[in-house]
Amino acid sequence: MSGGMPRFGPTAETLSGPVELDITAAAEGRRPRADAVRNRAKLLDAAARLVADCGAASLTMDAVAAEAEVGKGTVFRRFGDRNGLLLALLDHVEEQLQQAFLEGPPPLGPGAPAVERLRAFGPAVMRHERDNVELYLAAQPPAERRCLVPARALRRSHLAILLRRTDAAADVELAAETLLASIDTALVHHLVEQRGFPLDRLEAGWQDLVTRFATPPR
Repeated sequence: MSGGMPRFGPTAETLSGPVELDITAAAEGRRPRADAVRNRAKLLDAAARLVADCGAASLTMDAVAAEAEVGKGTVFRRFGDRNGLLLALLDHVEEQLQQAFLEGPPPLGPGAPAVERLRAFGPAVMRHERDNVELYLAAQPPAERRCLVPARALRRSHLAILLRRTDAAADVELAAETLLASIDTALVHHLVEQRGFPLDRLEAGWQDLVTRFATPPR
């Protein structure tokens, strides 16, 4: 960013129309500046409001710039393109879920027996993704890359760790994959919206799978 561009903050408040926010990343190995972090949050907040009002499918870079009252170039410089913006938004909501199952209160978070955490995990994911379903669906990568997404890998590893703690008789890696597949975003959306399954039915199915996989050998 050039030094002549106004920063987000008191200086920008005196300007009329869009401004260019200072969203330049810090040098490698250093933390981002506080103003860059705030400016990124400002853009994501604006994008989140638009998704809530109009849906992720309607989200555009122009609309985010207008909602945040910044120049369109600011949005493109920070996120690259629309897909980059969607991924950043998805990261934001995914972090909230990860915080809950890695560090949050039991039974989803630490402090409960492994089988109770397994039972809590599926319903928590389904309800979280239902709250953000358009964003999750719009940001999905091509089918051949979906299983390689880091957030999915973290979920799989988390489930495998919990399954091992239950002394499960099942193949832990395959069981973790099967559990994840049962709450796939697109599948849950199809079952709820197109086939009319109540979410409670899907949660009961999750509990049945956990019971089958987490039962110790006799």
